Parts: sequence; C-alpha cells; structure tokens
Amino acid sequence: MTVVLQTVSGRELDAYVNDLARLRIQIFRDYPYLYDGSEAYEQDYLQTYLASGNAMAVLALDHNLPAGQQVVGASTGVPMADENDEFRVPFEAAGINTERLFYCGESVLLPKYRGQGIYKGFFAGREAYVRSLGGFETICFCGVVRPANHPLKPADYVPLDDIWRHFGYAPRPDLQASYPWKDIDQQTATEHPMMFWLKPL
Repeated sequence: MTVVLQTVSGRELDAYVNDLARLRIQIFRDYPYLYDGSEAYEQDYLQTYLASGNAMAVLALDHNLPAGQQVVGASTGVPMADENDEFRVPFEAAGINTERLFYCGESVLLPKYRGQGIYKGFFAGREAYVRSLGGFETICFCGVVRPANHPLKPADYVPLDDIWRHFGYAPRPDLQASYPWKDIDQQTATEHPMMFWLKPL
C-alpha cells in the first residue's frame, strides 16, 4: 500500500472539509469516543480551523483510490489562541500563555492503513509545521477520559498512552477541558472530560 503524506494549511483546508468530516464521523464512532456524528456538527466544529489563518492538516493520500476517496487519514492542528473557549480556558486558568501553545486536533486513519508508520508521520508532520511557524514553545493535544468499567469498552481495547509517551508527550491530569457530543448509546449530547498531553518544542 502506497500512501503519501501531504501537509496543507490556511485556505487550502477548505478543499478537504468534507474529507475531514467523513473520517471523524467514521473513526470516532469507535471506543473510546463513541461519537454519533453528524454533518451539521462537523461543519460547525471545523469552522474553527477554517477561520484561523494558521490551521493545518497532514493528509494521508492513497492515489490508487477513485477521486473523492483518496484522503484515508488526517491529523489536524491550530494555534491554541484560535481555539474555542473550552480548550483555552484550562490553560488560561493555569497561567499558561496560549499564544505560545499549538493545539493538535484529531489523528484519524482508516483501519486498513494502520501499522505502516503513518501515525508517526502525522506527529512528525504536525511538529515540523509548528516549528516552521515559529513562536511556539509547546504543542499539545487532548484525549477523552472514560471510566475503566465503561459498558462499551471492548475487551481487547489498548489505550494509546504508551505511544503518545514514546513521541515525547506527557499527560497533564491538572489540565482538562469538557466538550459535548452525542454518544452512540445516548439520546442527547453530554459533556466529556478531555485530558491534555503536552510536549515542549
């Protein structure tokens, strides 16, 4: 399988909004996010990235697929100063300068393309982009916190914590956001705790 990684930024993201929405809805339906996604929610969520002149995405492209299906994975990011209040407030409350902080959104990849080093390429591509911008001291992302006994947790589920630590990120239980979405087993949207992981650049 030949996959090419391509970094796009700024207004270049406009052409890939539908791809990002498609991947997020499909991948985040699985545990631990259990996200019951909708196009309307996605369009609203992605406006944050489109409104920022410095948002970016590392795209995984399979050119052997038909046009319109070639984006098989993506890893996004945006300066924290351009993010929504839900993500900025924990840092501001802790006295951390969000102007020096770059937030990495999702890393989503279709199952058949996993295990080929693409995830590593996502992390490297995002960090290279942030360094090219200059002015950032720290890069971060967050992950949902689920109870250990969650009823929809698969028996073979393995968290990505060890992989994130391998790439140099450290968990910060003192930095948590709360973000709403509708779980696949719920009737309405509920709030979800999201813990941040940080890495100095």
